Amino acid sequence: MTDNEGRITVARLFDAPAKEIFKVLSNPANHAELDGSAMVQSDEKSDRITAVGQVFTMNMYLEKLGGEYQTDNHVVGYDVNKLLAWKTAESGKEPAGWQWIWELEAQSPESTSVSLTYDWSQVTDKDVLGHISFPLVQAHQLEGSLGKLAEKVAGPHHTD
Repeated sequence: MTDNEGRITVARLFDAPAKEIFKVLSNPANHAELDGSAMVQSDEKSDRITAVGQVFTMNMYLEKLGGEYQTDNHVVGYDVNKLLAWKTAESGKEPAGWQWIWELEAQSPESTSVSLTYDWSQVTDKDVLGHISFPLVQAHQLEGSLGKLAEKVAGPHHTD
């Protein structure tokens, strides 16, 4: 794990091909099941992520942000079987500067190094900084997301 100013990255080696991992990550319907922070409740009927510029909406819950809310996630990085990245925004607003980055690097046909970065280094809006104490998600919660992803891709009845 690395924890730089405004960014936390966690990584682990998966005994699964990058293609299978990417298939799970690119489907927003899986994100609540993978979320180690327990904030993501469900996807708001989003399509599979297939390109930069897409926006997918998630139903969220966090007591210190008033309970239930929605986020629009603007896809800013997409490279099949290698990269998925999105900037999160309050529903109906422009992203305020934090993003999530999943990077996959095939180590062999059946193993993949996966890293997850939570980056809030570009948040400059004083209202946002006054309202949200970054990091909102901790390293152990990101590790939890990697663990949940590992369980999902290793499961005997893997679905996307």
